[in-house]
Amino acid sequence: MSTPHVAVSLPLLKSEPYFVEQRRDLGERLATVDPRLDLEHEIAKLKRERNAVILAHYYQESDIQELADHLGDSLQLAQAAKATKADVIVFCGVHFMAETAKILNPDRIVVVPDMDAGCSLADGCKASDLAAWKAAHPDHAVISYINCSADVKALSDVIVTSSNAEKIVRSFPADRPILFAPDRNLGAWLVKKTGRHMDLWQGACVVHEQFDEKRIVQLKERHATEGAVELIAHPECEDHLLRHASFIGSTTALLNYAKASKAKTLIVATEPGILHQMKKARPDITFIDAPGEDESCKCNLCPHMKRNTLEKLYLCLRDLKPRLEMDSALMEAARKPIEKMLSLS
Repeated sequence: MSTPHVAVSLPLLKSEPYFVEQRRDLGERLATVDPRLDLEHEIAKLKRERNAVILAHYYQESDIQELADHLGDSLQLAQAAKATKADVIVFCGVHFMAETAKILNPDRIVVVPDMDAGCSLADGCKASDLAAWKAAHPDHAVISYINCSADVKALSDVIVTSSNAEKIVRSFPADRPILFAPDRNLGAWLVKKTGRHMDLWQGACVVHEQFDEKRIVQLKERHATEGAVELIAHPECEDHLLRHASFIGSTTALLNYAKASKAKTLIVATEPGILHQMKKARPDITFIDAPGEDESCKCNLCPHMKRNTLEKLYLCLRDLKPRLEMDSALMEAARKPIEKMLSLS
């Protein structure tokens, strides 16, 4: 089986001159924010003035979640972006999510609080490398997880999220070979769920690979004496951890499971931003974010999602920047597999 191996490293700040200038500009603008401002009030005011909509992922800080007009996972936010009538879309998430919003709304203004909010999965799958892999397998369909760049989306037959991936994989004829990129863990989970062989790109999320199997097992044993305890996990986690999970699903699926759970304690193996909504929905349950290998750090916090802050959200509404601009031909090419995903969802 011909499968590329891509080393996954911790995310670094982009060094291109454009992003260096963006970082310098953001720093200068942050210095203009009056610390006495009621940021929630100012953001609400600017949102009305701009006819703006705020889309936020569950992994954002809780104060941003509370201000969002639409809060959700990647699929829900893509659907919300597709349906919006707002003139300005403020995307509180990571770069590939904002790109998806722009692709679906080429004539609208799309701004992000921090342009450096990237993704290890997207960074680990370059379009040129995927193009070479695709050329070596001309009979294969290319299914790409939404955690990828617009350039990779443009090379794909269809995009999937963790919410709809199983359904979309099953929609392909049984005899059609498939290349799946860029998440090897989600891909391996889909192979088990569907029984379909797929060649997997060897990328991974730096957050979901941080969880420690031994410490989670010990945690389950310790809380088992206090009543029902379960591990619930995102399919971006590694297989050896997923084997201990009572439920595996997308961020939204994990939230819905928690809402209906009869467990007294839930250990949650995904980015801990989702715990804010879980605790609001079920204050009677004890929620524990799954431990990582290093006890001295919160390694399961996404360093990119956490780049977005209330101050940066205020500034991007105030100044309408940083503004996401994309090549029209690229947007047109990337829109087709995204629209196909939405139609199948």
